[in-house]
Amino acid sequence: MSTMINGSDLLAIGYSEGKILGLALRINRGRNGYTREQMMQHYAAILANPESYVGDRVFGKLAALMIEKANEKPEDFIALNESPVAFSAYGLDHIEEGALKQMRTAMQLPVTVAGALMPDAHQGYGLPIGGVLATRNAIIPYGVGVDIGCRMALSVYDITEDYFYQNHDIFKRELMEHTKFGAGHGFSGQYKSEHAVLDSRDFDTNPLTKSLKDKAWSQLGSSGGGNHFVEFGILEFEKDDAALNIPKGKYVALLTHSGSRGFGATIAGHYTKMAKAVCKLPDVASNLAYLDMSSELGQEYWIAMNLAGDYASACHEVIHNKLQKALGATVLAKVENHHNFAWKEMHNGEEVIVHRKGATPAGKGVMGIIPGSMTAPGFLVRGKGEENAINSASHGAGRQMSRTQAEKTITQTQMHNILADHGVTLIGAGLDEAPMAYKDINVVMASQQELVDVVAKFTPKMVRMADDGSRED
Repeated sequence: MSTMINGSDLLAIGYSEGKILGLALRINRGRNGYTREQMMQHYAAILANPESYVGDRVFGKLAALMIEKANEKPEDFIALNESPVAFSAYGLDHIEEGALKQMRTAMQLPVTVAGALMPDAHQGYGLPIGGVLATRNAIIPYGVGVDIGCRMALSVYDITEDYFYQNHDIFKRELMEHTKFGAGHGFSGQYKSEHAVLDSRDFDTNPLTKSLKDKAWSQLGSSGGGNHFVEFGILEFEKDDAALNIPKGKYVALLTHSGSRGFGATIAGHYTKMAKAVCKLPDVASNLAYLDMSSELGQEYWIAMNLAGDYASACHEVIHNKLQKALGATVLAKVENHHNFAWKEMHNGEEVIVHRKGATPAGKGVMGIIPGSMTAPGFLVRGKGEENAINSASHGAGRQMSRTQAEKTITQTQMHNILADHGVTLIGAGLDEAPMAYKDINVVMASQQELVDVVAKFTPKMVRMADDGSRED
């Protein structure tokens, strides 16, 4: 049973996003001899009566911050609009109230123009996962997310399904040899990869990105932890696809999911802190602090975010090139899309900044990949350009259990049985990534038929994730 306490646990008992939540989580890292249950009891008690904890060795600072926040005056903050801008929601019956509440808050920002919530949405920090937000001349670091440029990449091979099953051990060997997982892990010496992204002048635009270049190089081509994966599967086209020039049939395909590693996470943390310093919002909206795109900080973040996106793409390219070469395969088609990013787009005749935090770009004719879980199918899709969804779709099935809940309720036997039932070989992963922790991808896809057309179905057969189920650094 997990002893971890995360933000969702504290939000569930009445905490709000912001400094108080952050401090509470930092206190939990030490634990100070308390069990998880005892910590949760103290957290609830402090929330009810912070004055009783003033001076407490462990919780005194948290109590003092709560009292300070309670005494702050509304005029100290940038005011939220009283009435939120209306937003579209898809698969509303399957979206938790916490995600809806976060989206309503985002729609009250003075810079908000439009918003949409995807059917895989669930509660996150600031903007919910699966949230799409269009703003006027403003960029929200936490609206992009911590794993900047996180993306899907698909390579379709000229390899038959039968060949995969007949050479299962070869595919497993090459998958193990040419991928690397784990939070903080990377490569050293001769094992480092080269890529043109490392020559980008944008690394030298400010001291932060320059200081992170060596780390970025060492982690180039690695996948990190959390829900990131590299997997082989069978991609089935039920009819010819002229745009991709692929005939009807089944093909072995490589699908990868990961982002900008420690490089992007550090950028996200730094500029979120800067945004909160210059954009003081009420506590409920503090993680939605934004930077003016006309400001020096706003331009700094924009350049750093785009660099992190290019770096994330390079990581996928390195992985795909290594495995293509190792297998001696011919690639028939490649598709790639990212889902933790911000774009300059036109909406109702106005240029806006569109944040897609866990949402797939789905403009008319735009290709994307929406994965299920390690046993559920994923889908190669083509966007329909639905304006009410701000040209977006879901980025996966979406979690129906928090990581903590999954670790507490799912057993190794249950996970082993479902993998066996679906004929999936799993390398690594923790119970927090068990298929049962995710929503039904078929329900999610049914909720967004007006957003995308399905081009092909991907069935996972061999999946590698971080050995310890670790989250991204």
